[in-house]
Parts: sequence; C-alpha cells; structure tokens
Amino acid sequence: MRCCYNPAQVQFYDKSTDHNPMPRYAALIPAAGSGARMAAELPKQYAMLAGKPMIHHAVHRLCAHPRIEQVFVVLSPGDARFAALDWSACGKKLTALYCGGETRAASVFNGLLAANDAIDGADWVLVHDAARPCLRAADIDRLITEIGDSEVGGLLAVPVADTLKRANAVREVVQTETREYLWRAQTPQMFRVGTLRSALQNTQLKTITDEASAIEAAGMRPKLVMGDRSNIKVTYAEDLALAEWLLTRRSAPGTAA
Repeated sequence: MRCCYNPAQVQFYDKSTDHNPMPRYAALIPAAGSGARMAAELPKQYAMLAGKPMIHHAVHRLCAHPRIEQVFVVLSPGDARFAALDWSACGKKLTALYCGGETRAASVFNGLLAANDAIDGADWVLVHDAARPCLRAADIDRLITEIGDSEVGGLLAVPVADTLKRANAVREVVQTETREYLWRAQTPQMFRVGTLRSALQNTQLKTITDEASAIEAAGMRPKLVMGDRSNIKVTYAEDLALAEWLLTRRSAPGTAA
C-alpha cells in the first residue's frame, strides 16, 4: 500500500478528548530511513544484529508486550526487505504501512493517517525507533504506568551525564554548559493519537526530530519518564557492537529481559 499525505489538506475527527475508560495502546515504528550515517549498503534497520536484522528486535519487543494491541511499521514505498522476513511470531498484531515520508516526522504522520481506521484519537500510540533494539519490557511498563491518564503524554529519557561543551565554528570551546535539568530523549514516546496527529499536522515536519518536539511546538509539556541507559540508539557502525553485547548479555540465563 502506497500513501502520501499533505498535512494541510487532511481533515479528521479528533476524538482525543473522548477518553476511553479502558485505554488502548498501539505502537508505531518509523522505518523508512536510509541510515546514511552508518555508511553501509543496507538501510540501517536491516543491519544484522545478534543474528537478526536490527528491526526484528524492536518489532518483536513491542509485539510481545501484553498491553500493546497493534504494532504499525512505516516503511518506504519501495521497501522489499521487510515482507521477506519471518514475522509469524507477531501474529495479527503487526501491520506494515508502505507510506514513509522524507523525514521521520513525515513518516509518523503518514503512518497515523494510514492507521486511522484501526486506532481512535483517544488511543495511546508509542512511537519507537527501529534503531533502538535494546528496549526492555520493564521500560514500556514504566512509561505506560507513569503517563497514566495524562492529558499530554511523555517519553522515556535519561539525565545527561557527560560534561557538555559549546563550540564555535572552528571547534574551540566557547563555554561549558550546565547539565542541570538536561535529559537525553529516548523512545518510545507516548501520546494520544489525536493529539500527536494534530501537533504534527500543524508544524513544519522538516524541523521536527522527535514526537515530543511537535507536542512542545503545540504549547504542551511532555512528561519525562526515567529510561534505561541500555536503550541505546544505533547511529554509527561502532554502535552495533555495543548493542550486540547488550542483547547477548540480556539473553543469558538468569538475566531479566
């Protein structure tokens, strides 16, 4: 299925305020990128990691979670690799949407619109990076529990631990930034479907680097939920070795998933 959307031309009934007594949860994984910073022949999400394509780990972790009813993966229209993989363990939870956009935000927006008949505006959607293969079930539990019935939503994050330097154009240190109140955003990022869809529709998709940014641009304040430092994002080739070590260690007998 190929789908492309112009945010300015889309109209929908926003049911985000019609909160259900029993909240429903879906997950969405934008996976239409090329992973240029990996400098590899394959798109990053298909790089082999612990014997499986990297996207396998994120998809199966979300599909295995008992609170998540549906998992949508947003792919580029020409992606032929995803369908060739074995997704039988995910059962009917998993849906592939071939409507990826030029940016992450465009892919998320397109995916939400393509899934419009399957999810309500009041449902929660957990948007997760395909390149974060080390997500733990406990982190999903904590996110869902701490966000609760929030009017806004929130995201996993960890406090910044490194010393931060601001540089000039020739890489000279201009000043040292304080780490106080600074957090590193992770995923999943969890918002009401209608709220996120509306926020993305009313912002410049090319300037949005994560879902929380769109929510912030709409004047809301997402909640930060303590994540885990093992939930790394694989961005460069050297990150693969660390992710593989984490996954291998986690699969050892007696180690919590």
